[in-house]
Amino acid sequence: MSIAAYLREIGRGKDGARSLTRAQAHDLMCQVLDGRVSDLEVGGFALAMRIKGESAAELEGFLDAVHERSVALVADRPWVVLPSYNGARRLPNLTPLLALLLAQEGVPVLVHGPLQDPARVTSADIFRDLGLPFANDASDVAHAWARHEPVFMRTEALCPALARLLDVRRVVGLRNSGHTVAKLLAPGSTALRVVNYTHPEYASLLGEFLPRIAAHALLMRGTEGEPVADPRRFPRLEVYVGGVSRPDLSRAAQEGVLTELPVLPLGRDAATTAVYIQAVVSGEKPAPTPIARQVECMVQTLTALATASAQERFA
Repeated sequence: MSIAAYLREIGRGKDGARSLTRAQAHDLMCQVLDGRVSDLEVGGFALAMRIKGESAAELEGFLDAVHERSVALVADRPWVVLPSYNGARRLPNLTPLLALLLAQEGVPVLVHGPLQDPARVTSADIFRDLGLPFANDASDVAHAWARHEPVFMRTEALCPALARLLDVRRVVGLRNSGHTVAKLLAPGSTALRVVNYTHPEYASLLGEFLPRIAAHALLMRGTEGEPVADPRRFPRLEVYVGGVSRPDLSRAAQEGVLTELPVLPLGRDAATTAVYIQAVVSGEKPAPTPIARQVECMVQTLTALATASAQERFA
């Protein structure tokens, strides 16, 4: 098969391109993920979408296709998924700290992303130094959650087809729609996903997208693309339950930096970050206030989800 007809729609440049319907986007992504198109067409798709940008309907179709090819996870209570695809560049990567603080509250946590990035410190690097578990399948995840530990799953194990699409970046040198979808992936209906954005224009797109899929989500500006609050400032935390914005569970942003900055590790390498995280989790050091605030917000949201789920069962 060919995706040439779709490329003609999305490949007319920033001003001339037309968006696909959800069904068309689903069909296009299915063909790409299943390897039914040429490498040249995959490159054309990646570059065309990079220039045009995704619409909410296209994100729906793309995500549908990825979910159909992903490992399905279940839990006996609401759980958290932290997509970790950027890693650390200038600040330490504190996504594993967020995962551990949530686990201390009894929350099942899945972190997924790449195992390594030659230019950045990944969450996988830090999980390894912390001695935290890695999962290859759903049973590994369940065993880790039974031990009240957060668990990391590499993209190749969670959705091999998506991992192959992400690898296109190594050839063309640019991120593609696969990276956007990876940050939206939540392989379970009771999952609370942390959806983070870097560029402000994505905030409005995601604010339109999350209600369309009835998502349980925490939408926030991430730290260097990671789903964790910047330890130096309070970001806005916007909660969605079943796709409905919940101001009562959300948190307002605070302009500027904190009056009292947290003491962060001097280095951003995995070993130094792991030592710092262990000190925070053990209570030797205080958790950065914005991250503690994020944990509190998420725990309250999970409680609301559990209550709503119980009411539905007994209705």
